[in-house]
Amino acid sequence: MNQWKNFSKGFIRENAVFTLFLGLCPTLGVTTTAINGLGMGLATTFVLVMSNIVVSLIKNQIPDKVRIPAFIVIIATFVTVVELVMKAYVPSLFDALGLFIPLIVVNCLVLGRAEAFASKNNLLSSVMDGLGMGLGFAMALVALGAVREVLGSGSVFGLSFLEGDGMLLFVLPPGAFIALGYLIVLANKLKEKTA
Repeated sequence: MNQWKNFSKGFIRENAVFTLFLGLCPTLGVTTTAINGLGMGLATTFVLVMSNIVVSLIKNQIPDKVRIPAFIVIIATFVTVVELVMKAYVPSLFDALGLFIPLIVVNCLVLGRAEAFASKNNLLSSVMDGLGMGLGFAMALVALGAVREVLGSGSVFGLSFLEGDGMLLFVLPPGAFIALGYLIVLANKLKEKTA
């Protein structure tokens, strides 16, 4: 039961984007389309789960003085893996996400979960926490990307369903802020109903 709680808290109650407001730079920067949001969300989820695993396994061997730098090296290792795999197998997504992939290293969500959770809990709890927080982050990015894509170009995941042009505002950065604001309100309403 406790493992399910670790997993589920990342979706609404402690969602990184809608509740904790972590990782907003990639959230606003890459979510011009739902597929970009999905790619960044899954990349971040992989890094989050893998770094939580390693931190949980070696937490007792890391001296307190170098704890944060050690966590950053661990995270950077998995970001490099993601970057190389994306570049080799999905170069179009790699090009679309660009600079935001290496910035996963300094994403407050990833470092915060390593420090606040994985360094203090067992392996299974750390995996479930990383998976839940990562998938919650991915869900938020896909939702924002889908809203922006639907309103901005009349399509979602590349499937067009409106003729003509959408509202250019939602393709541009100000549209990201507006759409995110409305999604935060919706998430707060959902959180109130589940509380």
